[in-house]
This record gives sequence, C-alpha cells and structure tokens, in this order.
Amino acid sequence: MSNQYVDDDRFDGLYLNVAQQTRGIEPLLDTVFSFLRRKTDFFEGPDGDSAQALQKVQDVFSKHAQLVQKAKGGSKSSSKSTKKEPAKPKKAAKKIEEPVVEMGTDGGFDVSSSSSAAAPSPVLSKKTDQSTAVSSENIEPQKQSPPPSSSAEASSDAKDEAPVTSEDENKSDSKPPPPLGNGGTVPGKYVWTQTLAEVTVTIPVPDGTRGRDLNVVIGKNHLKVGLKGQSEMIVNDPLTKTVIMDDSFWTVEDGNRCVIQLQKLNDHEWWSTVCKGHAEVDVTTIQPESSTLGDLDGETRQTVEKMMY
Repeated sequence: MSNQYVDDDRFDGLYLNVAQQTRGIEPLLDTVFSFLRRKTDFFEGPDGDSAQALQKVQDVFSKHAQLVQKAKGGSKSSSKSTKKEPAKPKKAAKKIEEPVVEMGTDGGFDVSSSSSAAAPSPVLSKKTDQSTAVSSENIEPQKQSPPPSSSAEASSDAKDEAPVTSEDENKSDSKPPPPLGNGGTVPGKYVWTQTLAEVTVTIPVPDGTRGRDLNVVIGKNHLKVGLKGQSEMIVNDPLTKTVIMDDSFWTVEDGNRCVIQLQKLNDHEWWSTVCKGHAEVDVTTIQPESSTLGDLDGETRQTVEKMMY
C-alpha cells in the first residue's frame, strides 16, 4: 500500500522548504521523527515496543536504497546507449536543469544549488565566444576583442543576481512570532484566544457588574454584548465563522469581566478574527497545542495507524 508514495512528488515543495530551513540531513530527519514522537505513538507501537518502529524505519530505508541502486544501474545503461546515438545528448542536457537539493560532505544541504544551476550559461557563452574568435582570426583580426567583453558582462550580471536571491530567501524565512494564545486584541473592546475547538472572548466591564446588568446574545453567526441601560453596544457584529449556539455560553468573573465561550462548528480550522471587520491575526504563525494519537477521531486515527504499521 505504501509503495504508491515511493515516487509521489506532491510533497516536494514542502520538503524543499524544510530542507532550505534545516540545512542538514540530520535536522531534516529530526523534524520527521519529532512529529512522530510528539503527535503519534509511533515509537511505542500497539504493544508498547519500539522495536517494531525501528524495524519499520529500516525497511523503508532499505527500500529506497534499493531504488537508488536500480537508478544507478539504469544510468549506466543509458550512458552506453548515448554513445551509439550521438544526436541525443542535447535532449538529455535539458532535463538536468531541474533543481535538486544536494547534500555536502559535512551532512549539510547545498541550498544554493538551484541558483547555481543557472551559472553554466556564462561558461557556455565563453566557449562559444572563443570558438567565434578563433574562426574569425583569418578573416578579421581586429574584431577579436568584442566577444570577451560580452562574456564578461554576462558573468558580471550573473554575480549581481546572486545577492538578490539570498536577500529574498532571508526575507521569506523571517516570520512574525505566533500570537499569544493563538488569538489577539481588539483595542477598547476585548481580548480573545482560541483552540481548534473553541474561542474565548474576554470583555472588561465596570467593577461590580453582575450577570443581570449585561445584555449578551450569542447567535449562530452574530455576537451582541452590551450593558443594559446604555444605547451603545460593546460588540454588535457578525461572527467570522459559525458557532454551535447550544454549546456556547458566557459568565461574569470577578465582577469586572465578561467571559464568552464560543464553540466552533468546524473544529478543524483556526479563526483569524472573532468578528468580521475586527483586527486579524496571521493563522499561518499559530502553534497548535500538543496532542497524541488518542486525541484523533476514529477515522483519522485508523488512517495514521495504516501509514505507520
């Protein structure tokens, strides 16, 4: 069953991004096994024995090592066939342009290989210019100087492009810190936090406030909060997502704050804001709470177990 993922390239973009940030084979593997350790019971196994997990890792490693050996054997046979047919090397050269992350002798990744793949073009232009210069010696000796200058300009342009690429990579790597409590603050109104299942909204109210002094209405797609006797509401806006009304509630704590618990209808997504039009947070920086395989629902757990064992 797992063989269908042996040559699956759908996750190449994800792993190239991880390889670019970890810059080493051991840190890359650490991210994989860290996920299995923190989010699953892979190392314990169904019987609490880690030997089965170790055997599974060895089996997968051996499987891909055999594929590498087969690929090397195929490359040797293909090189022999190219000698008999000299017209095909040009087509093969075009396929080499696909970017590949290479591992250095120190165990680190050469993440600049994609940018260096464009470097051979100035070298080829030099060879072309030199051959042009040699062929033109007998015809026009005074026109030998222009080709080297054009190749020098091409090489200088290639050098100028390299720093721009590295700066862009540094900008993409820098991300803002995760929001506190995976939520945010709407100045003058409330502070909110969230988990995948619920959203907690804390609204400051005057000291000594009791439940009967508040007008709180939790709708399926709307939230209304205010003090009785005051025309201006604290919150009176549509919710950004749908909530379960029967499981949502509110209380007054310490007589100075109203705490509202909103139960999400979809408990597999993060909210960027509580109400539409209010300040938003970047959900891509949210750090989910730790969980185990037992926290997953039955269908998802069976899928994960099939992947591991």
